[in-house]
Amino acid sequence: MKSPRVAVVILALPLILLVGCSSPRPYAYAPPPPPPPPYNSVPPLIDRANHEGFRIGVDAGTRDAYRGFSYQPRRDRAFHDTPGYDPALGPYGPYRDAFRNAYLRGYDRGFYRR
Repeated sequence: MKSPRVAVVILALPLILLVGCSSPRPYAYAPPPPPPPPYNSVPPLIDRANHEGFRIGVDAGTRDAYRGFSYQPRRDRAFHDTPGYDPALGPYGPYRDAFRNAYLRGYDRGFYRR
């Protein structure tokens, strides 16, 4: 005859397995990474520089043509000061370069009324 301990173990083993297998186990779920930005997207810093530079350049070019001044976009103070820069958007160098390029395009459009 089997000892009572063996009988308790034999009867308790399926119960332990059922309880152990049925308890929910927390799994860590990590959401998928965000999709990459579109290939042709423009950073906010450059977008703002293009917008501000072109707008100010058109105004300056129109003003100089109206007053009868010669075509000299690089002499305007706004070309050198590059207004509208926000340090929260990024470094100053790329903003300055994009602003000046957009300013020259805008000045050309304003001066020649194209």
